[in-house]
Amino acid sequence: MTSLNLDAVAARELFPGYRGRMVHSGTMTLAYWDVDAGAPAPEHSHPHEQVMSLIEGEFELTVGGVTESLKAGAVVVIPPDAPHSGRAVTACRIIDAFHPVREDLR
Repeated sequence: MTSLNLDAVAARELFPGYRGRMVHSGTMTLAYWDVDAGAPAPEHSHPHEQVMSLIEGEFELTVGGVTESLKAGAVVVIPPDAPHSGRAVTACRIIDAFHPVREDLR
């Protein structure tokens, strides 16, 4: 078992306005995001399956050209290699789970 305090994990700004704390296990990565209102996430893709959980706020997510407005409590599964982008309508807290591990986020 490994335990840690999330406050002890240094935040990284992956895109402007997206500050994330990354936690890695042997097979997955969890990203805990604090996102500024209005911050866009540019379109990108990766070979990882992603599960996005919106904890607080409102977020517009586009996956494969389809846009959905998400509110707190929404959970979305993004398939591997799917082009996706987004925009925080309000300040947001988001948890992303990635499988397998995001080595690029270590």
